[in-house]
Amino acid sequence: MQVVNAPDPRLKIQTKPVKKIGPTLLNILTDMIKLTQTFQDPEGVGLAATQVGQNQSYFVGRLQLCKPVCSRLHDDKKTPKPGSKRWEGYSKDFSAIINPKILSYSKTTKSYFEGCLSIPTIWGKVKRHTGIKVSYQDTEGKQITKTLKGIPAWIFQHEVDHLRGILFTERVLQQKGKFYKYTGRDATGADTFEEIII
Repeated sequence: MQVVNAPDPRLKIQTKPVKKIGPTLLNILTDMIKLTQTFQDPEGVGLAATQVGQNQSYFVGRLQLCKPVCSRLHDDKKTPKPGSKRWEGYSKDFSAIINPKILSYSKTTKSYFEGCLSIPTIWGKVKRHTGIKVSYQDTEGKQITKTLKGIPAWIFQHEVDHLRGILFTERVLQQKGKFYKYTGRDATGADTFEEIII
């Protein structure tokens, strides 16, 4: 399994609902979680079906407390290295989300410094809602309804966009934001970025 990179047309597909949750789908979801966990730059916090060439409505994501992760989204520790003690807790935080829907949005929004595994090294600020009410099915077919806030809400919105054929770069353009290219780390080990003029 590999991540599909832009401008592959499979990333523009609007996915179809999952009608049956069987062994094939469960194996794909397991492989997606394993694949997402391997990414460090950017950190893998979510992966949608379209990003692995599938056309049904599901994704995997870190929808728990999201700590420690997302070092570029908030001031937390770096993602742990695979095989380390901290990695064990990190990997358990992934959820498989089937047939996701966003039922309502908070009035408040916040801009996040956003990247995507399908668009490596490119980043941009995207304004998204800080809270959402969602529904989806888990791997046993149970219907779940819950409210997400903060980083989990951001991840859910980003991945649902993928399932609708929308990349974060389109959101940046819609919001007249700026793009940045990851250029490496400086002498102190901090990430460095360079603005891209379009």
